[in-house]
Amino acid sequence: MFHEGELAIQERAGVRLEAARLSGMLAPGGLSRGAGGWLAERTLAVLAGRDRAGRLWTSALTGPPGFLDGAGQRLRVDAAFAPGDPLHDLPAGQRVGLIAIDFATRRRMRVNGTLLTDEAGHAGRGGLTVEVTEAFGNCPQYIRPRRLVRGATAAPPAFATVPALTAADAAIVAGADTFFLGTTHLGRGADASHRGGPRGFLRVDGGDLWWPDYPGNNMFNSLGNLATDPSAALLVPDFGTGRTLHLSGTATVEWTEAGTGAADELTGRRVRFHPTAVVTGEHPALVAASG
Repeated sequence: MFHEGELAIQERAGVRLEAARLSGMLAPGGLSRGAGGWLAERTLAVLAGRDRAGRLWTSALTGPPGFLDGAGQRLRVDAAFAPGDPLHDLPAGQRVGLIAIDFATRRRMRVNGTLLTDEAGHAGRGGLTVEVTEAFGNCPQYIRPRRLVRGATAAPPAFATVPALTAADAAIVAGADTFFLGTTHLGRGADASHRGGPRGFLRVDGGDLWWPDYPGNNMFNSLGNLATDPSAALLVPDFGTGRTLHLSGTATVEWTEAGTGAADELTGRRVRFHPTAVVTGEHPALVAASG
């Protein structure tokens, strides 16, 4: 069932009836055999969760096919966040959101659940285990086809905490056609989603970022979360270099009159994000083939 934030956004957007037809996708459940098989072929997942200070972040996990191993109520992730990653050594017991994506076929699946501890009582050091509460696919809309190039001897990712976005970072934002959004709800926990569009759809506006909310499935999982909790996190990858921007802060949904803003503002909705913490990364496994 939809929570109160999702229902409020659906009501204001005038799509309550359309969204109600999809409510079954959010019914509690685990991973089917087909979902587990699809996840096992993936090499990239993005997870949204909170660090030990309680700050929400969104970060990437990569590995060879098979590093995602899921069936029923458990999803095992045979990868760990590297030192310096904002989600390194993230606390167990929290509700996290994960999205696995295959850019080549433009398919994605969201998996939400509770992060469990490992045998040593930690989470995320030797891998992750998620007790799955819901798993559902999303349509291929706004996913740009690309093929990630993962070398067998790819260097591990490296990270640095910086005080603010630099001009070079702003250029990555301005040239992005893809980013990942982390949001959260007090009862449901964190959720990770994909956002895509033409290059430049993610704008830098002074100290803020904003993007238009394009037409979608009308469920408004992310915007519904923001209606109840402004915590938000962005992962902006540069697939040409493997550089990543990890931004944590707050976001709000802004309503305008449809068709009166920029040329791509068709719905009368935009999201304004204010970063309060920035981590930059070098992630060789996120380089995509050119052409």
